This record gives sequence, C-alpha cells and structure tokens, in this order.
Amino acid sequence: MDPFTIIMLVVLAVLIFFMFRNSRKRQAEARELQSKVQPGADVMTNFGVFGTILSIDEDENQVKLETSPGTVLTVHRQTIARVIDAPAPEAAAAATTGEAAEPEFGERIEEAAGEAGTSGDDASGDAKPDEPKSEN
Repeated sequence: MDPFTIIMLVVLAVLIFFMFRNSRKRQAEARELQSKVQPGADVMTNFGVFGTILSIDEDENQVKLETSPGTVLTVHRQTIARVIDAPAPEAAAAATTGEAAEPEFGERIEEAAGEAGTSGDDASGDAKPDEPKSEN
C-alpha cells in the first residue's frame, strides 16, 4: 500500500470515530433532558417561550405549558429545548454582594478610568473608525 492510501484510511477511521462519539453524546443529553421534563419544571421551548409544565400526555406526546397565570399552551413534547434550573446559591450571593466573578462568554469587561492608565497623549494611536490614522 502506498502512504496516501494509508493516510486516507486513517482519516476515514478518525472521522467515523468522532461521528459515533458525537452521536452518543447527543443521545445522553436527550436522555438527561427527558428525565428533567416533569410537571412543575420551568422550561424553554425551541421557539423561545418560557413556562411551567402542568401536565405531560405520553400517548399524544403533548405538554401543557403555563406561560403566564391563566394562559396554557399545548405543545409537542419535542419542542422543549431545555429545563431552566434555579441559579446556584453561590452565584446569587456573589451577585448580591458585588464580588467580582468570572465574566460570561461575550460579556464586556469595563475597567475603571484610574485602572486603565490613560494619560493625555495616547501612544496606541486609537482613532475613531471613520477617521484614518495620521502619520506622525
């Protein structure tokens, strides 16, 4: 066998390995979600509606979802995207006491003016996006 064929077979084997691994991971997540879907659970649907499960009809695969007091929606069981967990006590305590916590992904971190170390002349050459930088 030439080396190119061996490399192609190895790449194919790795691809198949990752396909099976991702499939098992997805199945485990689906089982975990279905175990959490019970009457009384706060959930979010695929279309972004938040509510509390009132009842589940296993035969018809329907869920009665209360979105606001007196408003009950009937949705298919598979539209439940995730179960909303109550925030952890540590996170709630940190938020109320004002302790610095790890920023969430995509969250902007703002520095105080004194910590930024800005002085009168800006050596970094920051300019407004619309203005070209000047050559000094």
